[in-house]
Amino acid sequence: MAAPPGARPGMLKIFFVSCMGTTLEYYDFLIYGTAASLVFNKLFFPADDPLVGTLLAFAAFGTGFLARPLGGILAGHWGDRVGRRRMLILTLTTMGLSTMAVGLLPTYAVIGVWAPVLLVVLRLVQGLAAGGEWGGAALYGVESAPPDRRAFYGSFTGAGISIGGLLAIAVFAAMNALFPDAMLTWGWRIPFLLGGLLIVVGLVARQGADDVPRQADSGAPPAVPLVTVVRHHPRALLLTFGLSLGYNAIAYIGFSFFLTYAVAVGHSTGESLGAQAVFLTGATVFSLVSGALADRFGRRPVVLVGAVLTGVYLFAFFWLVKNGNPVLFHLAFALASPLTASMKGATPAMIAEQFPATVRYSGASLGYQLGAALGGGLAPTVATLVFVSSGRATWSVPLLGLAVAALVAVCVLGLPETLRRPVAANDERTPQEAWR
Repeated sequence: MAAPPGARPGMLKIFFVSCMGTTLEYYDFLIYGTAASLVFNKLFFPADDPLVGTLLAFAAFGTGFLARPLGGILAGHWGDRVGRRRMLILTLTTMGLSTMAVGLLPTYAVIGVWAPVLLVVLRLVQGLAAGGEWGGAALYGVESAPPDRRAFYGSFTGAGISIGGLLAIAVFAAMNALFPDAMLTWGWRIPFLLGGLLIVVGLVARQGADDVPRQADSGAPPAVPLVTVVRHHPRALLLTFGLSLGYNAIAYIGFSFFLTYAVAVGHSTGESLGAQAVFLTGATVFSLVSGALADRFGRRPVVLVGAVLTGVYLFAFFWLVKNGNPVLFHLAFALASPLTASMKGATPAMIAEQFPATVRYSGASLGYQLGAALGGGLAPTVATLVFVSSGRATWSVPLLGLAVAALVAVCVLGLPETLRRPVAANDERTPQEAWR
């Protein structure tokens, strides 16, 4: 039975719509990052130097990010005009089908250059879907929440991303353990095929969900919400773009490059996947903790502390990983999880609350996805290039991480604190106030 108009959905329902759907979306999206590190460099981008093959695989990984701003614009436009739920169902279906298609692709040995070409095309389709997913899922949580718990409900999206990554690693680890000799033949396909089938779970959750109540709106949405965002909220758009760029760069260096680096310095694939599982388990829990803290102390201090500590900690992280001690190796990933999760959990509310309700999907999606396209898409490739060009120095990638952490800090300090500001407060801001 549908909820009466203006009613707030229950927390469990919001969790499933905002978190579980995103879990499946990012399972689909992030298994490519794992496959790029482990098998795609051999099957789709063969090269004499394995590191060169990895570099090409990560470059293809980045093409999916190029489509994310466009996906954010399209989903944002219609999400502002017709509601969040329809876009969430569309993005979930698109992601699942394109992921299933990756699992059916013939390799370079079978069809030659068409293999990487088709892989890139499917990555672009995945990017379109992912571009519309984050904004819709984050807004569903923030807009459906009680006024004093917006950041906590928004953190469901961050937790969902970690759970998706955890599922991806679990499936790859299981395949690697059960069928170690099959990973380069048929084993790598199973995670992609499972990702396509698992969309059923997300569709059940989202089909049964009510759309977000629109009582916060100050009127009908504009004909082209994106134009209103650019004209009336340029400062919020610019700073949320910078925040997203820095956060996504750190996140995707952590998810993709760290796995490659761990294998390169002598850790086994199984050991590396286990350490990532430790990291993602902690990140799931601490994303929710971060959201709760942001509802008590504010969005800015939580994200700012996380960015500064992450930038500094990266230097210790690389030393712990290279040390060779398995206990220190897993400890390195365990300590990283609360630091990065502090940004992941509080960021959805911080970005969403910068824009008025009538253009919130467009503003939040564009700001976040522009940053994700540059930060997330280029980070593994740039990190690999920096690492190689420095002679594989342990300080090289941490220095890059420190720079992007500083960018996050600058943007956070430039954004207003929205802890005690009603979510509809942006609706009355004038174009002149949008620059303050």
